Amino acid sequence: MALSPAVAPLRSPAAQTAPSSASPIRVLVADDSAVVRGLVARWIAEAGFEVAGTASNGRIALEMLAKHDPDVVLLDIEMPELDGTTALPRMLAMSPNLQVVMMSTLTTRNADISLKCLALGAVDYIAKPESNRGVTTSDIFRAELIERVRVFGAARARTRRLHPAPGAAPAPAQAAPVPSPSVPSPPRPATPFTLRPKARNRTPPRALLIGSSTGGPRAVGEMLEGIGAATLRRLPVLIVQHMPPIFTAVFAEHLSTRTGLRAAEGKADERLEPGRIYVAPGGRHMGLVTGPNGPTIRLTDGPPVNFCRPAVDVLFNDAAAVFGAATATVILTGMGSDGTNGARTLTEAGGPVLAQDEATSTVWGMPGSVARAGLAEAVLPLPELASALRALITGQPT
Repeated sequence: MALSPAVAPLRSPAAQTAPSSASPIRVLVADDSAVVRGLVARWIAEAGFEVAGTASNGRIALEMLAKHDPDVVLLDIEMPELDGTTALPRMLAMSPNLQVVMMSTLTTRNADISLKCLALGAVDYIAKPESNRGVTTSDIFRAELIERVRVFGAARARTRRLHPAPGAAPAPAQAAPVPSPSVPSPPRPATPFTLRPKARNRTPPRALLIGSSTGGPRAVGEMLEGIGAATLRRLPVLIVQHMPPIFTAVFAEHLSTRTGLRAAEGKADERLEPGRIYVAPGGRHMGLVTGPNGPTIRLTDGPPVNFCRPAVDVLFNDAAAVFGAATATVILTGMGSDGTNGARTLTEAGGPVLAQDEATSTVWGMPGSVARAGLAEAVLPLPELASALRALITGQPT
């Protein structure tokens, strides 16, 4: 999930909480700009994490990876000698559980490369300001970057404890990060969640609604491909994926290639058509209204909802008013809790809501929030979500 202003939950740099000093998260910074390397390394240290090293190109980054074994790598796309795209698969071959976050400026080319890097195994990407001055003055970029280090470093630490390297001593227990008082992160579930009872008389869905964030681009593509074009041609597909401008247009192109269906950013007053995929444009809310010829898309520049724009809740709340119970809804991997309020509105209207399970989620924030609120009638691994949604859409048993 690359972020832009008001795209996903943010914390101020001062609100970041470092992990236990007994086992600090180790970060490698690879960027060809000395200014960026210096600033990012300073931010990481000030947040209480450990800087495993800095590298000006992919070749040096690979050498440092072998020497220092970091948990997280912040990897620039464009570097001399060996760029980030080429270095990424080599890094993952050396350290399969390494958490690599791609960094790139907001260009169509870099957006395309960033999404391809997710398919190669990167866990996320972050939109970098276009100039060194922009990097220096952007509190948003700093907050987004530190948040990723916190989340993915914790994920790596859990992997180390559960699957230590052969001959390695058990890793010390790590204290759970304390959530920011301004934007609390949903805790990992301590007790089983309760599923919402399934409706006896199901209303055939007239739209498929998808909300996702961190890890979403890959999950959405896999799920839609699993559902299949023949089933998806029965109804419109509306997606809110937390992404900045430019990235959402490229994301839609990737979905079109993967599914064989027409996919594009939603346009204001556009009438919904079956077999079309509509992606919320980065930086704008996408909702629905009932027009004279059927449901149409509405786009707004309103304030962020759940610190997000586009926000899943905006689409879900509108869809409940427009379609009532005639929806099929799924919440996929992502930070925060965007989509929970909208899921509640959809379930009150009679529509079914499904959620991705924790094991297959990059971050079990959004789906976990929906599950813990008792709004999901099923919490399933990503591969099983496709068959469950196909059954909902076609009316056939799973």
